[in-house]
Amino acid sequence: MSTDFIARIIGMILFAILGAYLGDSLGNPSAHTSTLYAVVLGLLGALTGLILSPYFSTRPVRSLRKLLGRISTGTLISGLIGLTVGMIIAALLAFPLSLLPSPFGRILPFIGVLLFGYFGIAVFIMRQKDILKLLRLNHSPLVDEEQDESSEHENRPILIDTSVIIDGRIADISRTGFLVGTLLIPRFVLNELQYIADSSDGLRRQRGRRGMEVLARLQQDTSIPIKISDIDVEGVREVDDKLVILARQLRCPILTNDYNLNRIAELQGVPVLNINELANAVKAVLLPGESLQVNIIQEGKEVGQGVGYLDDGTMVVVEDGREFLHSTIPVTVTKVLQTAAGRMIFARREETQK
Repeated sequence: MSTDFIARIIGMILFAILGAYLGDSLGNPSAHTSTLYAVVLGLLGALTGLILSPYFSTRPVRSLRKLLGRISTGTLISGLIGLTVGMIIAALLAFPLSLLPSPFGRILPFIGVLLFGYFGIAVFIMRQKDILKLLRLNHSPLVDEEQDESSEHENRPILIDTSVIIDGRIADISRTGFLVGTLLIPRFVLNELQYIADSSDGLRRQRGRRGMEVLARLQQDTSIPIKISDIDVEGVREVDDKLVILARQLRCPILTNDYNLNRIAELQGVPVLNINELANAVKAVLLPGESLQVNIIQEGKEVGQGVGYLDDGTMVVVEDGREFLHSTIPVTVTKVLQTAAGRMIFARREETQK
């Protein structure tokens, strides 16, 4: 039985009683119209309560819970402390302000409560990091701030996207030690991974099972801690939206290789660790004029072009290389192009350049 249904029943009963009472008071007992008015207004009140009750009972509470769920714990604590401090200051100033001549003595104390409450919340939320540091019982003022920040950086969680688990490269990256922190995998990410593994599509099912194997490798590897959490975001269905909201609450980055999630997170001020960007950054840097050996494995889009690949997967487009299919030839780099999909190299045969 849902809360909306219960609220509708309670509202129907209350409004029916109020309508009947109002009809009885409006009717004329001598003309025997009070009973008719009570019945009619009682039925109208019951209908009104049945329709409108959730809109001023359960719906506002649900919206408030959804709003509070998107605010981090540190922000809530800082706001509560700021409100308390603002109310204390307003209470101290209420008595001298009440001694002012009318109407200032009646209006200014109320305005002071509103102003000091607002400024208390605003100031304490802006300085919430310093306030949370002061509230730590084990915090020592003798500890260097740089050491404190580095330890906080090491213990920070890193949210893992489903695409990263399926990609598989995270298992190799975690062994290198470049990822500092705890890999946090929410339960809804695992549910999405299981849904992909149980798909009727053979390719999706294979990708999902590969992600399960990668996750098992991560749990067996002790080089970086991994944690599976039941934390969730209420009122949101999409996994990407949940990850962005959760990252804002936990103040942590998202590890992904999904371009759309990367853009959405950056627009909302959430830091992103993109594996594709890392792979492009560590590829070998080739400058125009350098020579290399390329195995031509397929034809290019333009006439006469041949296409080969370096060991790191970088595409090399060779001018007039079509006639050398399935052969390794020396080429000279003419241009390096950086695209959204990665780095692309254009080259020509050394014999044609001479």
